[in-house]
Formats: sequence, structure tokens, C-alpha cells
Amino acid sequence: MTQIDRPAESVTTKVRIGGSPAPAGERGVPLLSSSGPDVVLGGADPLLGGVEVNASSLFGPRGACLLRPEGPLVVSDTGHHRLLVWSQRPDRDGRPADFLIGQPDFHSEGRNGGGEPHAATVNVPTGVSRVGHGFAVADGWNSRVLIWRDLPTRSHQPADVVLGQADFTGSMPNRGQSEVGAGTMHWPFAVLEHEGRLVVADTGNRRVLIWDEIPTAHGTPADHVLGQPSLQSRSDNGGEAAGPGSFRWPHDLAVLDGQLLVSDAGNNRVLIFPDVPSRSGALAAAVLGQADFSGVDHNRGTYWPDARCMNMPYALTAWPGMVAVADTASSRLLGFSAPLMPHDPDRGASHLTGQEHFGIKGDNRWQAPARDSLCWPYGIDAIPGAAVIADTGNHRVLIWRREGEET
Repeated sequence: MTQIDRPAESVTTKVRIGGSPAPAGERGVPLLSSSGPDVVLGGADPLLGGVEVNASSLFGPRGACLLRPEGPLVVSDTGHHRLLVWSQRPDRDGRPADFLIGQPDFHSEGRNGGGEPHAATVNVPTGVSRVGHGFAVADGWNSRVLIWRDLPTRSHQPADVVLGQADFTGSMPNRGQSEVGAGTMHWPFAVLEHEGRLVVADTGNRRVLIWDEIPTAHGTPADHVLGQPSLQSRSDNGGEAAGPGSFRWPHDLAVLDGQLLVSDAGNNRVLIFPDVPSRSGALAAAVLGQADFSGVDHNRGTYWPDARCMNMPYALTAWPGMVAVADTASSRLLGFSAPLMPHDPDRGASHLTGQEHFGIKGDNRWQAPARDSLCWPYGIDAIPGAAVIADTGNHRVLIWRREGEET
């Protein structure tokens, strides 16, 4: 029997923090290889000083995506306001990027390259996703999504399409208007393509936008909205108590078995829709992280986590038969096996990486960073056999095989 097939084991290890013992918990099946990641990019802490901005350094990356299994790899180097691109999948630690978008050179780091926004600049870029033959990035503080129709091949390659703004020069939340609309955004965090449709987590507007076709014109308005009563609304949870059709901070998106999953970080949960909705106002059919749709407290109102709860889950991704959730504030990755419906209030994760067992939390397990530890992971993306993780608090990106799979 391989390790991935083992049932969960009880452990009795306890950790003391401020005199409070962590409860014993279950170990769960490893989600990612117990031997640690194959490749680590970045990793030095720029806040400690003396870290040069170069082709190998990262500052709080919040998104990363292998556009193809063999590459290229695109990383949102969020704190440096740039996208780093490796033409091929990196095969060793610390390998420098081949080219970049967003800065004039590898040693610069200002917002929008130190100037005004245009088609090849970014300001706090976050989620990166495959779209068509190319990719898209949520350019958070420019309140827009940039789309490259084809894979980039050189530095400063401009985007082809912008959403959320009328053109590439716009950067104000909701285009500087007092009201939100179908073509505006405020701090978008994630992008997803599914079967020729585009989905965006418009986080600052507390909603998810859906286009029935991949837009080809700047500022194309969305066709549908989730989380709000209309395309002109933006209140927390749609102005009501939390429920199956509302969000507080929708941050990431995935599709598993045709079902749309949304990580609703502000409500400490993941909502599961029966499909990728083709109408506004669709309701989720199940929830992970809370006992029901009205629950919003982190860790279901307790200090210590377990396999059923979450604390600010900012990211998620899907493999065949499983969704992986970055339970960000608990510095761990959770794996939930399909099927995810019908709703089960006691459904817990079966797989775990980043902590010794489900009953503890802590950045880097309350120790110095280790190769297999995590500190506030904000991004996770699935590729065949592996995951790419934006390990934000450790200022690095990890390429890490699933447990039991070969290199």
C-alpha cells in the first residue's frame, strides 16, 4: 500500500504557544510529496534588507501558473509589481527568470514600472491563469484584468485586451465612478477560463463576474454576476447576511467535475455551485469550511483548526477527483476528495500539507522556514502531477509533486 492510500492516523503531538497546548489531531493523507518540493524559486526575505531585486528574487508573490506542463511559468511577483517568466519549467532551485513584464529591467520595482499604466505594466498583480493560447493576470491595484492571447516570448510584451477599464491607461477602481457596473472592477484577484467562458473574482466589489465568451474588445461588460443582486451592487454579502449566493472577499476560482468553486476568504469558506452558472444570481449547493451557509467565523469560531474549518482561504485549484485549498491564515494546504455534493456539514479534508496534523496552525509551523513549510500561501495552481504554490510569506514559489507520483 502506498502512502497516499493510508487512512488518516491519530497523533498526540502537542505544540505550546503562550502556554496554550494545541490539541491532538489527525494526520490526514499527504497532499504533496513528503520529501518536499522539487524546485524552490526565491526565498530570501527582502524585508530583512540586503536582498537585491534581480531575476531570481521575489517579494510576496501571490500567483503563479505553469501555462503548459513543460512551461512557460509565469509568476506574479506582487511586491515588485512585475511578472516574471521562465520559458521552460524550472528544473533547479533559484533559477533566474528569462524575461519579465511590468518593469524596464530586472532591477526595478516601482508601481506600473515607475510611470503611468499601459499594456505592459502592473500594480500589485495577483492571480495568473491560462486563457486560450495565452494567459491572463488580475492586475489588482489597477482594477483590471490583462489578457495575452498567445504565450509571451520576450520582455515588455504588451497585453492584447484589458477588462475592467475602457483602455490600458485606466487604473481607478470602478473606472473612478461612484457606482459599479458590468464593465468595471475593484481589486480583482483571480481569473479562470472554462470551456470558452471567462470568470473573474472581482474581490473589492464582493462579486464574481462571468463572460459567456472570452472578450476580444477592451472593457467588454460581463454577462452575469454572482454574489450581488445586480451588476450595479457591491455590498458585503450582497447587503444581506451570508448565504448561498453571497460573498465577502471572493478570491479564487476552480472547476471540478463541472462545478464552479469560489474561495470566499472573508467568510472563511469555499462555495460550490452545481455548474458554471449561465445566469446571474445563481446559488451555491454546498459549502466547505462552514457547517452551513450562514457560518462566517474563522475556524468555525474556535482558535485551533481541524479538518473541517478554514481561516481566510485565499486560493484553490482542482485535480481530477480532488480540490486543493490554500487555508492561508493557517499556513496549510487542504485536500477534499470528490464528490463534493450534496452538502455535508461534517465534511472535512482528507489530505494535508504544511502542518503536522489538522489540529495545529502557525507560519512555518512556528519555526524558521523549512523546505516543506508554508507561510501564508496565497496561490496554488494544478498541473498534471504537481502543484505550483505562491508561498507568499516566505517570498518564494514552490513546484511540488503530488504524493505518490513520480517526477
